[in-house]
Amino acid sequence: MKCGETFTGPNSPNKPTMWTENWTSFYQVYGGIPYIRSAQDIAFHVTLFIARNGSYVNYYMYHGGTNFGRTASAYVITGYYDQAPLDEYGLFRQPKWGHLKELHAAIKSCSTTLLQGVPRNFSLGQLQEVNTTSNRRIYIPRQNFSSVNDWEQFEDVIPNFDDTSLRSNSLLEHMNTTKDKSDYLWYTVRFEYNLSCNEPTLRVQSAAHVAHAFVNDTYTGAVHGNHDVKSFTLELPVTINQGTNNLSILSVMVGLPDSGAFLERRFAGLTIVELQCSEEESLNLSNSTWGYQVGLLGEQLEVYKNSSDIEWSELGNIINETHIWYKTSFDTPEGDDPVALDLSSMGKGEAWVNGQSIGRYWILFHDSKGNPSQSLYHVPRSFLNDNGNILVLMEEGGGNPLHISLDTVSITDFQDENFTKLSLPSFS
Repeated sequence: MKCGETFTGPNSPNKPTMWTENWTSFYQVYGGIPYIRSAQDIAFHVTLFIARNGSYVNYYMYHGGTNFGRTASAYVITGYYDQAPLDEYGLFRQPKWGHLKELHAAIKSCSTTLLQGVPRNFSLGQLQEVNTTSNRRIYIPRQNFSSVNDWEQFEDVIPNFDDTSLRSNSLLEHMNTTKDKSDYLWYTVRFEYNLSCNEPTLRVQSAAHVAHAFVNDTYTGAVHGNHDVKSFTLELPVTINQGTNNLSILSVMVGLPDSGAFLERRFAGLTIVELQCSEEESLNLSNSTWGYQVGLLGEQLEVYKNSSDIEWSELGNIINETHIWYKTSFDTPEGDDPVALDLSSMGKGEAWVNGQSIGRYWILFHDSKGNPSQSLYHVPRSFLNDNGNILVLMEEGGGNPLHISLDTVSITDFQDENFTKLSLPSFS
Protein backbone atom coordinates (compact mmCIF):
# COMPACT_ATOMS: atom_id res chain seq x y z
CA MET A 1 0.00 0.00 0.00
CA LYS A 2 2.97 2.34 0.46
CA CYS A 3 5.40 1.47 -2.32
CA GLY A 4 6.39 5.13 -2.65
CA GLU A 5 8.04 4.71 0.76
CA THR A 6 9.08 1.08 0.77
CA PHE A 7 10.09 0.13 -2.79
CA THR A 8 13.82 0.56 -3.33
CA GLY A 9 13.55 0.26 -7.11
CA PRO A 10 14.11 -2.44 -9.74
CA ASN A 11 17.12 -4.72 -9.69
CA SER A 12 18.60 -3.07 -12.78
CA PRO A 13 18.87 0.58 -13.91
CA ASN A 14 17.57 -0.51 -17.31
CA LYS A 15 14.22 -1.61 -15.88
CA PRO A 16 11.22 0.65 -15.19
CA THR A 17 9.96 1.25 -11.68
CA MET A 18 6.53 -0.45 -11.60
CA TRP A 19 3.94 -0.88 -8.83
CA THR A 20 1.83 -3.84 -9.87
CA GLU A 21 -0.64 -4.17 -6.99
CA ASN A 22 -1.74 -0.98 -5.24
CA TRP A 23 -4.45 -2.07 -2.80
CA THR A 24 -7.37 0.36 -2.73
CA SER A 25 -8.81 -1.60 0.20
CA PHE A 26 -8.59 -5.25 1.24
CA TYR A 27 -10.82 -8.29 0.97
CA GLN A 28 -13.25 -8.82 3.83
CA VAL A 29 -13.92 -12.07 5.71
CA TYR A 30 -16.96 -13.23 7.66
CA GLY A 31 -16.56 -11.90 11.16
CA GLY A 32 -14.45 -8.99 9.92
CA ILE A 33 -15.23 -5.33 9.23
CA PRO A 34 -14.46 -3.45 5.97
CA TYR A 35 -10.93 -2.11 5.57
CA ILE A 36 -11.31 1.58 4.77
CA ARG A 37 -8.38 3.13 2.92
CA SER A 38 -8.91 6.81 2.31
CA ALA A 39 -8.74 8.49 -1.09
CA GLN A 40 -6.10 10.85 0.30
CA ASP A 41 -3.86 7.98 1.40
CA ILE A 42 -4.09 6.25 -1.98
CA ALA A 43 -3.46 9.47 -3.89
CA PHE A 44 -0.53 10.52 -1.70
CA HIS A 45 1.31 7.24 -2.20
CA VAL A 46 0.62 7.18 -5.95
CA THR A 47 2.00 10.69 -6.21
CA LEU A 48 5.01 9.84 -4.06
CA PHE A 49 5.73 6.77 -6.18
CA ILE A 50 5.60 8.77 -9.42
CA ALA A 51 7.72 11.52 -7.86
CA ARG A 52 10.38 8.92 -7.08
CA ASN A 53 10.73 7.94 -10.75
CA GLY A 54 7.84 5.50 -10.78
CA SER A 55 6.47 4.92 -14.28
CA TYR A 56 3.52 2.60 -13.74
CA VAL A 57 0.85 2.03 -11.07
CA ASN A 58 -1.72 -0.77 -11.24
CA TYR A 59 -4.64 -0.78 -8.80
CA TYR A 60 -5.96 -3.85 -7.02
CA MET A 61 -8.89 -3.57 -7.18
CA TYR A 62 -10.17 -0.52 -9.06
CA HIS A 63 -13.58 -2.14 -9.62
CA GLY A 64 -15.05 -4.34 -6.90
CA GLY A 65 -17.06 -7.43 -7.70
CA THR A 66 -19.08 -10.39 -6.49
CA ASN A 67 -17.88 -13.91 -5.66
CA PHE A 68 -20.83 -15.69 -7.25
CA GLY A 69 -21.50 -19.33 -6.48
CA ARG A 70 -18.80 -20.98 -4.40
CA THR A 71 -15.91 -18.99 -5.87
CA ALA A 72 -15.01 -17.07 -2.70
CA SER A 73 -11.96 -18.40 -0.85
CA ALA A 74 -11.90 -19.47 2.79
CA TYR A 75 -14.20 -17.29 4.95
CA VAL A 76 -14.20 -14.48 2.35
CA ILE A 77 -17.59 -12.75 1.96
CA THR A 78 -19.49 -12.72 -1.33
CA GLY A 79 -18.88 -9.00 -1.88
CA TYR A 80 -15.25 -8.46 -2.97
CA TYR A 81 -13.36 -5.17 -2.70
CA ASP A 82 -16.60 -3.24 -2.30
CA GLN A 83 -14.52 -0.28 -1.07
CA ALA A 84 -12.79 0.09 -4.46
CA PRO A 85 -13.23 3.35 -6.47
CA LEU A 86 -15.97 1.52 -8.39
CA ASP A 87 -17.86 -0.62 -5.90
CA GLU A 88 -19.32 -4.12 -6.14
CA TYR A 89 -22.30 -2.76 -8.09
CA GLY A 90 -20.24 -0.62 -10.46
CA LEU A 91 -21.27 2.60 -8.70
CA PHE A 92 -18.86 5.42 -7.89
CA ARG A 93 -17.27 5.10 -4.46
CA GLN A 94 -16.69 8.75 -3.67
CA PRO A 95 -14.44 10.49 -2.90
CA LYS A 96 -12.04 7.79 -4.11
CA TRP A 97 -13.20 7.69 -7.70
CA GLY A 98 -13.27 11.43 -8.32
CA HIS A 99 -10.12 12.12 -6.28
CA LEU A 100 -8.09 9.55 -8.23
CA LYS A 101 -9.56 10.65 -11.57
CA GLU A 102 -8.27 14.19 -11.00
CA LEU A 103 -4.92 12.86 -9.79
CA HIS A 104 -4.51 10.74 -12.93
CA ALA A 105 -5.37 13.74 -15.12
CA ALA A 106 -2.77 15.86 -13.31
CA ILE A 107 -0.10 13.18 -13.68
CA LYS A 108 -0.98 12.71 -17.36
CA SER A 109 -0.76 16.44 -18.03
CA CYS A 110 2.74 16.45 -16.53
CA SER A 111 3.89 13.22 -18.12
CA THR A 112 6.37 14.84 -20.50
CA THR A 113 7.97 16.84 -17.72
CA LEU A 114 7.99 13.87 -15.38
CA LEU A 115 9.57 11.56 -17.93
CA GLN A 116 12.01 13.98 -19.53
CA GLY A 117 12.60 16.81 -17.08
CA VAL A 118 15.10 17.20 -14.25
CA PRO A 119 13.58 16.55 -10.78
CA ARG A 120 13.66 19.47 -8.35
CA ASN A 121 11.67 20.50 -5.29
CA PHE A 122 9.75 23.76 -4.82
CA SER A 123 7.21 25.11 -2.35
CA LEU A 124 3.46 25.08 -2.97
CA GLY A 125 2.74 27.40 -0.04
CA GLN A 126 2.15 27.03 3.67
CA LEU A 127 -1.53 26.09 3.61
CA GLN A 128 -3.42 23.86 1.22
CA GLU A 129 -7.12 23.18 1.09
CA VAL A 130 -9.10 20.61 -0.88
CA ASN A 131 -12.84 20.18 -1.27
CA THR A 132 -13.98 16.72 -2.27
CA THR A 133 -17.45 15.44 -2.92
CA SER A 134 -18.61 12.36 -1.06
CA ASN A 135 -21.68 10.20 -1.54
CA ARG A 136 -23.77 7.61 0.18
CA ARG A 137 -25.60 4.53 -0.96
CA ILE A 138 -29.37 4.48 -0.93
CA TYR A 139 -31.13 1.13 -0.66
CA ILE A 140 -34.79 1.24 -1.66
CA PRO A 141 -36.91 -1.86 -0.89
CA ARG A 142 -38.89 -2.76 -4.02
CA GLN A 143 -40.47 -6.01 -2.86
CA ASN A 144 -40.81 -7.87 0.40
CA PHE A 145 -41.42 -11.58 0.86
CA SER A 146 -43.48 -11.50 4.05
CA SER A 147 -46.40 -13.61 2.85
CA VAL A 148 -46.25 -17.23 4.02
CA ASN A 149 -48.29 -18.24 0.97
CA ASP A 150 -45.56 -17.01 -1.39
CA TRP A 151 -43.01 -19.51 -0.07
CA GLU A 152 -42.47 -23.25 -0.47
CA GLN A 153 -39.95 -25.47 1.27
CA PHE A 154 -38.03 -28.69 0.73
CA GLU A 155 -36.52 -30.48 3.72
CA ASP A 156 -33.12 -32.03 3.22
CA VAL A 157 -32.46 -35.53 4.54
CA ILE A 158 -30.00 -36.43 7.29
CA PRO A 159 -28.11 -39.53 6.11
CA ASN A 160 -27.40 -42.38 8.52
CA PHE A 161 -24.58 -44.89 8.28
CA ASP A 162 -26.77 -47.40 6.40
CA ASP A 163 -27.52 -44.78 3.73
CA THR A 164 -23.89 -44.44 2.66
CA SER A 165 -21.83 -46.40 0.15
CA LEU A 166 -18.46 -44.70 0.72
CA ARG A 167 -16.86 -46.16 3.85
CA SER A 168 -13.54 -45.83 5.64
CA ASN A 169 -12.02 -46.98 8.91
CA SER A 170 -10.75 -43.47 9.56
CA LEU A 171 -11.82 -39.84 9.31
CA LEU A 172 -11.26 -38.78 5.71
CA GLU A 173 -9.92 -35.37 4.69
CA HIS A 174 -12.77 -33.10 3.60
CA MET A 175 -11.42 -31.37 0.46
CA ASN A 176 -9.96 -34.48 -1.11
CA THR A 177 -13.22 -36.34 -0.55
CA THR A 178 -15.61 -33.70 -1.95
CA LYS A 179 -13.33 -32.76 -4.89
CA ASP A 180 -14.82 -29.26 -4.59
CA LYS A 181 -18.21 -30.49 -5.84
CA SER A 182 -19.86 -29.20 -2.68
CA ASP A 183 -19.15 -27.29 0.53
CA TYR A 184 -20.69 -30.17 2.48
CA LEU A 185 -19.44 -33.58 3.58
CA TRP A 186 -21.47 -35.89 5.81
CA TYR A 187 -19.57 -38.06 8.31
CA THR A 188 -21.81 -40.72 9.82
CA VAL A 189 -21.15 -43.65 12.16
CA ARG A 190 -23.16 -46.38 13.87
CA PHE A 191 -21.85 -47.36 17.30
CA GLU A 192 -22.64 -49.36 20.43
CA TYR A 193 -22.80 -47.27 23.58
CA ASN A 194 -22.22 -48.72 27.03
CA LEU A 195 -20.78 -45.88 29.10
CA SER A 196 -22.19 -45.15 32.55
CA CYS A 197 -23.80 -41.76 31.70
CA ASN A 198 -26.75 -41.15 29.40
CA GLU A 199 -25.82 -37.54 28.62
CA PRO A 200 -22.14 -37.50 27.67
CA THR A 201 -20.36 -34.59 26.02
CA LEU A 202 -19.89 -34.94 22.30
CA ARG A 203 -16.43 -33.60 21.44
CA VAL A 204 -15.57 -33.00 17.80
CA GLN A 205 -12.32 -31.41 16.67
CA SER A 206 -12.35 -30.09 13.11
CA ALA A 207 -10.01 -28.36 10.68
CA ALA A 208 -12.91 -27.41 8.38
CA HIS A 209 -15.00 -24.25 8.90
CA VAL A 210 -18.32 -25.41 10.39
CA ALA A 211 -19.66 -28.62 11.97
CA HIS A 212 -23.34 -29.54 12.56
CA ALA A 213 -24.07 -32.57 14.76
CA PHE A 214 -27.08 -34.91 14.69
CA VAL A 215 -27.59 -37.78 17.15
CA ASN A 216 -30.21 -40.33 16.08
CA ASP A 217 -31.59 -37.75 13.60
CA THR A 218 -31.93 -35.08 16.31
CA TYR A 219 -30.07 -31.83 15.77
CA THR A 220 -27.78 -31.07 18.70
CA GLY A 221 -25.99 -27.91 17.55
CA ALA A 222 -23.17 -26.40 15.55
CA VAL A 223 -19.87 -24.57 15.99
CA HIS A 224 -17.68 -22.71 13.48
CA GLY A 225 -14.13 -21.46 13.23
CA ASN A 226 -12.82 -18.20 11.76
CA HIS A 227 -10.40 -16.93 9.15
CA ASP A 228 -7.41 -16.66 11.49
CA VAL A 229 -7.72 -19.96 13.40
CA LYS A 230 -7.25 -23.17 11.44
CA SER A 231 -9.25 -25.51 13.69
CA PHE A 232 -12.09 -25.44 16.20
CA THR A 233 -13.76 -27.78 18.71
CA LEU A 234 -17.44 -28.59 19.09
CA GLU A 235 -18.42 -29.64 22.62
CA LEU A 236 -22.11 -30.29 23.27
CA PRO A 237 -24.08 -32.36 25.77
CA VAL A 238 -26.05 -35.04 23.93
CA THR A 239 -28.58 -37.72 24.85
CA ILE A 240 -27.39 -41.21 23.95
CA ASN A 241 -29.31 -44.48 24.17
CA GLN A 242 -27.73 -47.56 25.65
CA GLY A 243 -27.04 -49.90 22.74
CA THR A 244 -27.01 -48.92 19.08
CA ASN A 245 -26.92 -45.24 18.08
CA ASN A 246 -26.22 -43.21 14.95
CA LEU A 247 -24.12 -40.04 14.83
CA SER A 248 -24.12 -37.81 11.73
CA ILE A 249 -21.86 -34.77 11.48
CA LEU A 250 -22.09 -32.33 8.60
CA SER A 251 -18.68 -30.80 7.90
CA VAL A 252 -18.80 -27.51 6.00
CA MET A 253 -16.19 -25.53 4.08
CA VAL A 254 -16.79 -21.86 3.31
CA GLY A 255 -14.28 -21.56 0.49
CA LEU A 256 -10.94 -23.20 -0.23
CA PRO A 257 -7.54 -21.91 0.96
CA ASP A 258 -6.45 -18.99 -1.19
CA SER A 259 -2.69 -18.81 -0.83
CA GLY A 260 0.43 -20.08 0.86
CA ALA A 261 2.94 -22.87 0.40
CA PHE A 262 2.07 -26.56 0.11
CA LEU A 263 -1.63 -26.07 -0.57
CA GLU A 264 -1.86 -29.74 -1.54
CA ARG A 265 -0.95 -30.69 2.03
CA ARG A 266 -3.67 -28.62 3.71
CA PHE A 267 -6.02 -30.70 5.84
CA ALA A 268 -9.68 -29.96 6.42
CA GLY A 269 -12.46 -31.96 8.07
CA LEU A 270 -12.90 -33.87 11.29
CA THR A 271 -9.83 -35.04 13.22
CA ILE A 272 -11.24 -36.29 16.55
CA VAL A 273 -14.72 -37.52 17.51
CA GLU A 274 -15.43 -38.86 20.99
CA LEU A 275 -18.08 -39.09 23.70
CA GLN A 276 -16.99 -38.23 27.23
CA CYS A 277 -18.63 -38.99 30.54
CA SER A 278 -15.53 -37.80 32.39
CA GLU A 279 -11.81 -37.47 31.83
CA GLU A 280 -11.45 -41.12 32.83
CA GLU A 281 -14.44 -42.50 30.89
CA SER A 282 -14.87 -41.85 27.18
CA LEU A 283 -15.62 -43.53 23.86
CA ASN A 284 -13.30 -42.59 20.99
CA LEU A 285 -15.05 -42.95 17.62
CA SER A 286 -12.26 -41.52 15.46
CA ASN A 287 -11.06 -44.89 14.19
CA SER A 288 -14.49 -46.46 13.81
CA THR A 289 -15.93 -47.37 10.42
CA TRP A 290 -17.41 -44.18 9.02
CA GLY A 291 -19.82 -43.67 6.15
CA TYR A 292 -19.62 -40.60 3.90
CA GLN A 293 -21.93 -38.62 1.64
CA VAL A 294 -20.68 -35.75 -0.50
CA GLY A 295 -23.12 -32.85 -0.64
CA LEU A 296 -26.71 -32.36 0.40
CA LEU A 297 -29.65 -34.20 -1.14
CA GLY A 298 -31.01 -30.91 -2.47
CA GLU A 299 -27.72 -30.29 -4.28
CA GLN A 300 -27.85 -33.74 -5.87
CA LEU A 301 -31.43 -33.08 -7.01
CA GLU A 302 -30.50 -29.55 -8.14
CA VAL A 303 -33.59 -28.09 -6.49
CA TYR A 304 -32.22 -24.59 -7.15
CA LYS A 305 -32.95 -25.14 -10.85
CA ASN A 306 -36.66 -25.47 -10.11
CA SER A 307 -36.86 -29.03 -11.39
CA SER A 308 -40.45 -30.02 -12.05
CA ASP A 309 -40.10 -33.39 -10.32
CA ILE A 310 -39.19 -31.86 -6.92
CA GLU A 311 -41.98 -32.09 -4.37
CA TRP A 312 -42.10 -28.74 -2.62
CA SER A 313 -44.43 -28.30 0.35
CA GLU A 314 -46.10 -25.36 2.07
CA LEU A 315 -43.99 -23.28 4.40
CA GLY A 316 -43.97 -24.88 7.84
CA ASN A 317 -42.56 -23.83 11.20
CA ILE A 318 -39.52 -21.70 10.41
CA ILE A 319 -38.32 -21.59 14.02
CA ASN A 320 -35.17 -23.67 14.57
CA GLU A 321 -35.40 -25.30 11.15
CA THR A 322 -32.08 -26.67 9.90
CA HIS A 323 -30.91 -27.62 6.41
CA ILE A 324 -34.03 -26.61 4.61
CA TRP A 325 -34.58 -25.15 1.15
CA TYR A 326 -36.93 -22.20 0.54
CA LYS A 327 -38.38 -21.09 -2.78
CA THR A 328 -40.37 -18.03 -3.94
CA SER A 329 -40.71 -15.79 -7.00
CA PHE A 330 -40.42 -12.08 -7.75
CA ASP A 331 -40.58 -9.56 -10.59
CA THR A 332 -37.65 -7.43 -11.67
CA PRO A 333 -37.72 -3.82 -10.41
CA GLU A 334 -38.08 -1.17 -13.08
CA GLY A 335 -35.13 1.01 -14.07
CA ASP A 336 -31.41 0.42 -14.38
CA ASP A 337 -30.28 0.67 -10.76
CA PRO A 338 -28.38 -2.36 -9.43
CA VAL A 339 -30.44 -4.95 -7.55
CA ALA A 340 -29.61 -6.62 -4.22
CA LEU A 341 -31.28 -9.04 -1.83
CA ASP A 342 -31.37 -8.01 1.81
CA LEU A 343 -30.81 -11.33 3.61
CA SER A 344 -30.30 -9.84 7.07
CA SER A 345 -33.01 -12.11 8.53
CA MET A 346 -31.30 -15.31 7.38
CA GLY A 347 -28.65 -17.44 9.07
CA LYS A 348 -26.12 -19.23 6.86
CA GLY A 349 -26.38 -20.83 3.46
CA GLU A 350 -26.42 -20.10 -0.24
CA ALA A 351 -28.83 -18.26 -2.56
CA TRP A 352 -29.79 -18.85 -6.20
CA VAL A 353 -31.73 -16.66 -8.63
CA ASN A 354 -33.06 -18.40 -11.76
CA GLY A 355 -30.61 -21.23 -11.14
CA GLN A 356 -27.60 -18.90 -10.84
CA SER A 357 -25.88 -18.88 -7.46
CA ILE A 358 -25.38 -15.35 -6.18
CA GLY A 359 -23.06 -16.71 -3.48
CA ARG A 360 -22.84 -17.89 0.08
CA TYR A 361 -24.36 -15.86 2.88
CA TRP A 362 -23.44 -15.99 6.57
CA ILE A 363 -25.51 -13.47 8.49
CA LEU A 364 -25.08 -15.17 11.88
CA PHE A 365 -21.31 -14.61 11.82
CA HIS A 366 -20.99 -11.16 13.44
CA ASP A 367 -18.04 -8.82 13.46
CA SER A 368 -16.49 -7.18 16.52
CA LYS A 369 -19.29 -4.59 16.52
CA GLY A 370 -22.03 -7.22 16.64
CA ASN A 371 -23.11 -6.83 13.01
CA PRO A 372 -23.06 -9.28 10.09
CA SER A 373 -20.10 -8.74 7.78
CA GLN A 374 -22.45 -8.76 4.79
CA SER A 375 -26.25 -8.69 4.57
CA LEU A 376 -26.88 -7.34 1.03
CA TYR A 377 -26.20 -9.67 -1.90
CA HIS A 378 -25.81 -8.45 -5.47
CA VAL A 379 -28.21 -9.84 -8.10
CA PRO A 380 -26.99 -8.78 -11.56
CA ARG A 381 -29.81 -7.68 -13.85
CA SER A 382 -28.36 -10.04 -16.45
CA PHE A 383 -29.53 -12.91 -14.22
CA LEU A 384 -33.12 -11.64 -14.24
CA ASN A 385 -36.22 -11.99 -16.39
CA ASP A 386 -38.84 -9.25 -16.55
CA ASN A 387 -41.06 -11.27 -14.20
CA GLY A 388 -41.38 -14.68 -12.61
CA ASN A 389 -37.82 -14.86 -11.28
CA ILE A 390 -37.21 -17.83 -8.98
CA LEU A 391 -35.35 -17.31 -5.69
CA VAL A 392 -34.09 -20.41 -3.86
CA LEU A 393 -32.28 -20.39 -0.51
CA MET A 394 -30.49 -23.24 1.24
CA GLU A 395 -30.61 -22.36 4.94
CA GLU A 396 -28.42 -24.27 7.39
CA GLY A 397 -30.35 -22.98 10.37
CA GLY A 398 -31.65 -19.92 12.16
CA GLY A 399 -33.00 -17.96 9.20
CA ASN A 400 -36.40 -16.38 8.61
CA PRO A 401 -37.19 -15.86 4.89
CA LEU A 402 -40.32 -13.79 5.66
CA HIS A 403 -38.20 -10.69 6.33
CA ILE A 404 -36.16 -10.73 3.13
CA SER A 405 -36.49 -7.76 0.80
CA LEU A 406 -35.46 -7.03 -2.79
CA ASP A 407 -33.75 -3.63 -3.00
CA THR A 408 -32.39 -1.33 -5.66
CA VAL A 409 -29.07 0.43 -5.01
CA SER A 410 -28.16 3.99 -5.95
CA ILE A 411 -25.89 6.76 -4.71
CA THR A 412 -26.54 10.37 -3.75
CA ASP A 413 -24.27 13.34 -3.20
CA PHE A 414 -23.88 14.44 0.42
CA GLN A 415 -23.74 18.03 -0.80
CA ASP A 416 -26.82 17.82 -3.02
CA GLU A 417 -29.11 20.51 -1.66
CA ASN A 418 -32.09 18.76 -3.20
CA PHE A 419 -31.38 15.53 -1.31
CA THR A 420 -34.03 14.63 1.20
CA LYS A 421 -34.14 11.64 3.48
CA LEU A 422 -36.11 8.80 1.95
CA SER A 423 -39.13 7.52 3.84
CA LEU A 424 -38.95 3.78 3.39
CA PRO A 425 -42.03 1.59 3.73
CA SER A 426 -42.22 -0.72 6.72
CA PHE A 427 -43.04 -4.36 6.23
CA SER A 428 -45.03 -6.52 8.58
